[in-house]
Amino acid sequence: MRLRLSQDQELFVDTTRRFLADNADIATVRGLIDTVDGFDREWWRRAAELGWTTLLAPVDAGGGGVSDDPLADLLEISFQRGRVVAPGPFTPANVAVAALGDGGSNGVLLHAAIEGASIVTLAVDEPRRRWGVTDLATTVRRTGEQVVVDGAKILVESAGAADALLVLADAGDGPAIVVVPTDAPGVTIEARRSPELVRRFYDVRFEAVSVPAEAVLVLDRAAIERLLDIGVVLQLAETVGALDRVLEFTIEWAFDRYSFGRSLASYQELKHRFADMRLWLEASKATVIDAAVAVSSGANHIELVSSAVSYVNDHGPELVQDCVQMHGGMGVTWEHDIHLYLRRVTVNSLTYGTVADHRERLAALIIEGANA
Repeated sequence: MRLRLSQDQELFVDTTRRFLADNADIATVRGLIDTVDGFDREWWRRAAELGWTTLLAPVDAGGGGVSDDPLADLLEISFQRGRVVAPGPFTPANVAVAALGDGGSNGVLLHAAIEGASIVTLAVDEPRRRWGVTDLATTVRRTGEQVVVDGAKILVESAGAADALLVLADAGDGPAIVVVPTDAPGVTIEARRSPELVRRFYDVRFEAVSVPAEAVLVLDRAAIERLLDIGVVLQLAETVGALDRVLEFTIEWAFDRYSFGRSLASYQELKHRFADMRLWLEASKATVIDAAVAVSSGANHIELVSSAVSYVNDHGPELVQDCVQMHGGMGVTWEHDIHLYLRRVTVNSLTYGTVADHRERLAALIIEGANA
């Protein structure tokens, strides 16, 4: 995504690109559509060995970035993943690793997550409630040496394959993140239908789920908001990668396809549409990079992240839909790959907060600033 990469970053990106080309091309993705988890666990472990899950981990736990900005390095992986609609719980796994490292959790689970031996995912969204750390219906309360979790979560990615969930809950005095094993008594996981073909989403219920008090991560509200925003920018980078690839092969198609003796790309109306889409794509790249820089530095990231969501997830689905129309009837067939990208971009626009959720978040910041 960035114009300039260091030699180490270029090597890292090139290794990722070749790994995806060899092990997660479109044909491979199509072969995973009818599988239970939507990805292969051994493939995920190999991806972890490449550093996909280590960059946000503490150095003493084996983490560390290719550069001095690990999130920027992860952004490059997300972008490459988006270009091939790659499988695997990349975004929630990385947020989980960052949370476990920052929150001083059990080192065994952290190391297992880093190595790809265990899947740890996020449980944030709730039914009929907006995305974020406020107005949470899921609760956690202390009872002696244990804490009890009650509530429900929706759109929990890879919960069926996960060993543990990081549950965002109301602790009474603010939000908290609790590590809940998926096999704990009182946890019910139900698969839900999704337009996405290789990412699996689930509804999860917690009925008096008791876990040790140490399962509550030591994180304040600001730290939790930053962790969630890490997930947002990683998913946005994946969306931008998908948009980049769709526009790329659509332009190639427009030059190769002839109508009335002329290539489609030569028609003035289509030139204007391509110009608009190129503007949307480049602006999306810029806003996501700025948002990621803000998250890394910790300065004003809420405003920039929500602005990026408002722009990318508003224009992204429209860009892909325009490209579908450019392909004509062929663009709506199962055999053409564009629908895989449309599904990914659409689902991404509805998870980690919708455009409406993030615009409400921006409005709250404006009101808070006006009242200060």
